[in-house]
Amino acid sequence: MKHSDLHGVTVATVLPFRPDLTIDWDGYRQIIDYCACPDGIMAVFVNGHAGEGGSLSDEERHEVIVRTRAQIGAKPLLAGIIGHSTAECIRQAQLAEAAGAGCAVLFPPASLGGGASATSRAPVAFVRAVSEAIGIPVSVFQYPLASGFGYAPETLAQIAVVPGVIAIKEGSDTMLAYDENRRAVHNSNPDIAFLPSNYNWFLPQLAAGGDGILSGLASLAPRLLAELWQASAAVDLRAMRAVNERLYPIVRAIYGPAPMIDAHTRIKVGLKALGIIEHAGPRPPLLPVLPEPCDAISATIGAARRAGDIGVADRRTP
Repeated sequence: MKHSDLHGVTVATVLPFRPDLTIDWDGYRQIIDYCACPDGIMAVFVNGHAGEGGSLSDEERHEVIVRTRAQIGAKPLLAGIIGHSTAECIRQAQLAEAAGAGCAVLFPPASLGGGASATSRAPVAFVRAVSEAIGIPVSVFQYPLASGFGYAPETLAQIAVVPGVIAIKEGSDTMLAYDENRRAVHNSNPDIAFLPSNYNWFLPQLAAGGDGILSGLASLAPRLLAELWQASAAVDLRAMRAVNERLYPIVRAIYGPAPMIDAHTRIKVGLKALGIIEHAGPRPPLLPVLPEPCDAISATIGAARRAGDIGVADRRTP
C-alpha cells in the first residue's frame, strides 16, 4: 500500500453484535456492503475505535480482517493496532499482516499517556519498532490533545520520516493543532497522507488542506463524505459548504450529546434505523444508547434518508 492509496475517503467501520455480545457477521456483511463498497470510498479501516477493536480477541480481529478483505476485493485495508506495550502491538500487527491487512494503524499505548507523548523519544521508538517488525506500512493514530495522548508537531514530524510510515490519522480536535501538525508533517515528508478525522472540523480541515478523510461517520453517511472530499479535491468551497450543511444535522446527532464515548454506538443506532443491522448495542464497558437519544437519531436519519443523503441507495446489489 502507498500513501496515495489513501487520497480519498477511508471508512472506519463499526462492528455489530448480537444480544449475546457475539459478532453479528450477517449484519457486518450488510454494513460493509453499504459503506465500504460504494464508489467514492477508497479504503477501509477495521478494528479501530469505531469497530471496538479493543474489545476483540485475536481470533475476532483476524476474522474481521479476513471477511472484510474477501468482501472489498482490492481496496486498501487498514487494521487498528490497540495494545498496552510495544511487544503486544508488534504481535497484533504481525497477526493483522498475516490475516491480509495492508497497513497497520498504530494507536498510542496506554503508557504514552503519562507524559511520554509530550516528547518525541518514546513515540518515535515505538513506531519504529513496530514498523521494523512487519512487512506492511504503518499509519499513526493522532489522539485529541485533551486526552494526553496526542503527539506534538515535532514528534509527528519525526515519525513521518520513519521508514514504513505512510499516513497520519489527524484527530487533535483543534484547528490550530491540525494546521501546525499538517505543516510540520509535510515539511518533514511531503509524501505522507495527512487524513482529517475530526467530525466537527471536516470543512475547515479540508479547507486548510488534507489528503483524504478517515472517519467512522462514513459507516453511516458514506455518500456525503465522498461528496465533501470530491468538492475539496476540486477546490470548490461553495460545494464544500453545501455538503457541510447537509452533513451538519447528522454530525450533531451522532457527536453532539454527551458522553462522546457513545458516538460509535450512535452510528449503529443510525444503521439500525436504516434497516442495515438488527442490534445497535456495544460490548461492555460501553452501554447501549438511551431511548431519548435513539429517537432523536432516528428522526435525523429519517430526514436525511428522505432527502436522499443516506440510505440503501448507497448499497451495492449483492
